[in-house]
Amino acid sequence: MGKLSPESLQTLKQITEDACADPETGIPGTTVVVVGKDGKELFAHAAGKRGYGSKEPMTLDNIYWIASCTKMITGVAVMQLVEQGKLKLDDATQVEELCPELKAVKVLQKDGSLVDKKRGITLRMLLSHTAGFGYAFFNNELRDYNKPLGYDEFSGHLKDIIQPLVHQPGEGWEYGVNIDWAGIVLERATGTSLNNYMQKHILEPLGLKNMSMFPTESMKKNLAYMNTRKPDGKLGRYDHINRRPLIVEGNDIATTLNSGGAGMFAKPQEYVQILATLLNDGTSPTTGAKILSKATVDEMFKNQIPDFPNFARQGIPAAKPDLTNAIPELYPIPGDKPQGWGLTFMLTEGVTGRSKGTAQWAGLPNLWWWCDREKGVAGIICNQILPFCDVKTLGLWVAIESAVYKALG
Repeated sequence: MGKLSPESLQTLKQITEDACADPETGIPGTTVVVVGKDGKELFAHAAGKRGYGSKEPMTLDNIYWIASCTKMITGVAVMQLVEQGKLKLDDATQVEELCPELKAVKVLQKDGSLVDKKRGITLRMLLSHTAGFGYAFFNNELRDYNKPLGYDEFSGHLKDIIQPLVHQPGEGWEYGVNIDWAGIVLERATGTSLNNYMQKHILEPLGLKNMSMFPTESMKKNLAYMNTRKPDGKLGRYDHINRRPLIVEGNDIATTLNSGGAGMFAKPQEYVQILATLLNDGTSPTTGAKILSKATVDEMFKNQIPDFPNFARQGIPAAKPDLTNAIPELYPIPGDKPQGWGLTFMLTEGVTGRSKGTAQWAGLPNLWWWCDREKGVAGIICNQILPFCDVKTLGLWVAIESAVYKALG
């Protein structure tokens, strides 16, 4: 893949800057990074301010809480162990021996009652969001079940992800804490924390020093601020919702949940190096480290849920409106063609020029990544705005991705 022309780079820069032009109703600050199969950046630019009301410019060194963009990294980690034969994708007994909590879990009915589950939970179910777990901010019944306490999936406490299922294992697709549990399976199989495992087996081999579930002091100094968009479209300040990993020290770190579903903080330029490794079939084009085999990457990019072709169209309610807008459809495409889910991410074509089997996913504070193995390009758009599915952010993502494909011809 060649470089982008100066004109194309200027177009991408202008799109990014324009998104942040209005400090009251635009995007407070954003970072966009696009990478090719060779691991070289095609485009990297930060625009706007570090947060709403801040005078500091956003820079490429700023650190983002990447939330559910963590899921793909957890998938890589778990699949390393599958590749080594230490974990099995379809062995419910193994999963439930490592995590007895998953053996005991019940299934929540629409009327608020609980029933027994009919079958065991497998690692493949967890990685493909078919185990039955939900998120309380995306599911009204789950939100209302544990009253008056409720659930806070970002508390850093294991108890907040010990939730009832919202459907029988294997009988539907529901986005939720499934991949947090996949991370716990890994921890109990290896006897190490998920963050430490990722550092040793993924991040260090790829030369990535500014990614962690427990940010270093220098990462915290560069942390982008959290923001909110009010119903009238105006921006405001917001406290960080993944706060515990930012303040714990010493022994408290050991008691903090390593959230495989949402725990990572990252410098965007480093995150795309993992995407470049996937583009390159599991081998880093930058360091030469092989973290997965091609066959394993192929399995991750294979549709795991052919029985649920319309999973992305079932709609997600704004169960907690400060965290998410209502989402009628995860990623609309012309003709309502079937879309897929691999091992931790969505698979879909689109109107931007991306290939049919392109992987993509997002993070709650409006981060979005994509990884197109066929065309050898990947990228991430990073923001820190709540609620999720922000219209201005969606516009930026589509504009950036479309401009990239147009420039690459």
